[in-house]
Amino acid sequence: MKYRIALLKGDGIGPEIVNSACQVLDAIGTRYGHKFEYQDFLAGGCSIDKYGIPLTEETIKGCKESDSVLLGAVGGPKWDTLPGHLRPEKALLGIRSALGLFSNIRPAKLYPALKGACPLKPEIVKDGFDIVIVRELTGGMYFGDNGRRDGKNGLEAYDTECYSAMEIERIGRVAFETAMKRGKKLTSVDKANVLESSRLWRETIHSLAKEFPEVELIDMLVDNAAMQ
Repeated sequence: MKYRIALLKGDGIGPEIVNSACQVLDAIGTRYGHKFEYQDFLAGGCSIDKYGIPLTEETIKGCKESDSVLLGAVGGPKWDTLPGHLRPEKALLGIRSALGLFSNIRPAKLYPALKGACPLKPEIVKDGFDIVIVRELTGGMYFGDNGRRDGKNGLEAYDTECYSAMEIERIGRVAFETAMKRGKKLTSVDKANVLESSRLWRETIHSLAKEFPEVELIDMLVDNAAMQ
């Protein structure tokens, strides 16, 4: 099999990460008979330096025409003073939106043999841990209305949190389906005691839970989740 991979090496340690990842892919290809064709595109600070913007239509087009995208990292102190719409991080938001990448799956696994390298208390990590965090990427505050305005106390900035039931349901479905393949336990993290968007989140997740009766669902406020 032949696969086209778009490389967004980005800034800082990004190129080093992506180059090493390509070496791993090539080794996999040799062993299992795959071939990977790589094409570099700019995103983030390096794109700003060359084109004046963090994400170009050429990069978006190249990613869409590829079988997969390999991203390194974007940003750095060099671009920290730029206005919001020109920050390197805008490339991440732009590529997420353009490719419909709404689900970020982050596994976190600690093997008992490595417990000495973990900063958590020994009694917590003595048996290791194995969790998966499913994070929504294309809705919420990052993509809501934002700006600056004159307020009652002078200049103020605002970022609007907004989620549709559809956005919540599709990320929730990924989480439930992931839980079904693992320990059949799912914790939904929100701020439903304060935010209306979180109350819709909780209602939608509870409705979706009826399709997955085998999964134990727990609601947890984000404050408590951070502490836990």
